[in-house]
Amino acid sequence: MNMKNIVAGHIADAARAGFEGCALDAAAVEVMLEIPPEKKLGDYALPCFRLSKTMRKAPQMIAAAIAEKLAAPEIERAEVVGGYLNIFLKRSALAENIVNAVLESEGRWGSSSAGEGKTVCLDYSSINIAKRFHIGHLSTTMIGHSLKRIYDFNGYTTVGINHLGDWGTQFGKMICAYKKWGDRETVEQGGVQAMVDLYVRFHAEAEKDPTLEDEGRAWFKKIEDGDKEALEIFTWFKEVTLKDTQRVYDLLGVSFDSYAGESFYNDKMEPVVQELRDKGLLVPSQGAYVVMLDDYGMPPAIVLRSDGATLYITRDLAAAFYRHNTYHFDKCLYVVAYQQNLHFKQLFKILELMGHDWSKGMEHVSFGMVSYEGRALSTREGYVVYLEDLLNKAVEKAREIIEEKSPNLPNKDEVARQVGVGAVVYFDLHNDRNKDIDFRWERVLNFDGETGPYVQYTHARCCSVLRKAEAYANVEADFATVTDDEAQDVLMLLSRFPEAVRKAMDNNEPSVITRHTTQLAQAYNKYYFEHRIMDESDPAGSAARVKLTQAVRDVIKTGLWLIGVEAPERM
Repeated sequence: MNMKNIVAGHIADAARAGFEGCALDAAAVEVMLEIPPEKKLGDYALPCFRLSKTMRKAPQMIAAAIAEKLAAPEIERAEVVGGYLNIFLKRSALAENIVNAVLESEGRWGSSSAGEGKTVCLDYSSINIAKRFHIGHLSTTMIGHSLKRIYDFNGYTTVGINHLGDWGTQFGKMICAYKKWGDRETVEQGGVQAMVDLYVRFHAEAEKDPTLEDEGRAWFKKIEDGDKEALEIFTWFKEVTLKDTQRVYDLLGVSFDSYAGESFYNDKMEPVVQELRDKGLLVPSQGAYVVMLDDYGMPPAIVLRSDGATLYITRDLAAAFYRHNTYHFDKCLYVVAYQQNLHFKQLFKILELMGHDWSKGMEHVSFGMVSYEGRALSTREGYVVYLEDLLNKAVEKAREIIEEKSPNLPNKDEVARQVGVGAVVYFDLHNDRNKDIDFRWERVLNFDGETGPYVQYTHARCCSVLRKAEAYANVEADFATVTDDEAQDVLMLLSRFPEAVRKAMDNNEPSVITRHTTQLAQAYNKYYFEHRIMDESDPAGSAARVKLTQAVRDVIKTGLWLIGVEAPERM
């Protein structure tokens, strides 16, 4: 049940009844409906200024004519203020309808079948082989993971792709270093860090002996040519990396359907390059081969270097064709930092110029950069924050807070993991994704304000109320007792949750859900402190307030799940 949609339908009916020949429908009205800035102005407001052009009447007259014809069981009254039609809902009816609809959805409130029969591919996380997972990978991983859940929730078939960075001369250098100074046992025990140490040593030694660079290139050539030993070591490096990173993915609750990385497309580029040639799009330029994009305000896209080597865009073109032919996607989303804006504009334009209409479903879901405690991260300067270390530190800090505030809490370690990891994820997904993030501990693990622990604590508070409310389980609820302003604020936020989910999907913006869920938690806490939930002298009212609490718990849990955060029942 979408209250906004219901109200829009009644307004559209009234408009058609009041104006002969009026073709206004609910969908058009729903887009126009606004939330008034103050409660005294109603629950919804219809600005009639845009309608005056088609109806050829003053906005006030249009609002008055619609108000006169407006009659619906959900609407208490309609008032005309200037060119606005302000709608006031029947509070007890709103409470009963919304609470029952949420509870009947059984944890699926806000879901839809909008994507039924459609597929969306999501390219996210995309870690580099033989490099440690750092905080810079947090946004791509969690935005992608959240979007996968949001699209699933709306009926899409989703394909999560971890496009591994597993191609390039650096892997030849790593094999060279391993052959000279490494051994299997050290790498198995040390994991990615052992490989990083070998790579650092290679560069230090190459400064003294430049011939090492040639040896490194020679080993990469062996990988390209399918040399058995080179491929075995290369494949093993990938296995060690994925084993290391799996610990982080397990902490975050993230999984993928495909780990096809750059190397997977090594034998799939030639047909794409040939098609570019056949269509006259690939032209020589200073020894290289490029696609000219000047007419579209972009520099040429280099597809083949002068030595015949391929580039990222060549492999991304091959990947796009593979994904379309394999998954027949309706959408293909690339969750990659905004520094790659040009790359994806070029990629999508080339596919369009090749005449492939399915490229219209491809989209770059960009995001901002992460700094740590006010300082920009820099691999070159050696200032890197590894994600596993960050998450473990968050869990540790959460454990200390729990020990201080709830020393008798059962499953302290499990709750500390849920709160610590949840705090990090929530912080990352709270702001618009294109905004840069400055990660600061005093904000992340704060139990007050717009934070993950605050929302999780509200969920736990609801669970606590419900554990004590068994006496009201079979009592018929009197929803006339939840018509106060605080309860109505909660109810309106519950009713608008499906809109938030749809907006998050349409804009590929998980923060819409994060903020809406936070507002719901804040509204419920205000209600909780202003009103006694259970009162033995008022069993019917208590039953209504308990049901409202149950609806809030369910929607907070759903909201947290959609952004990849767990909801502890006790804190």
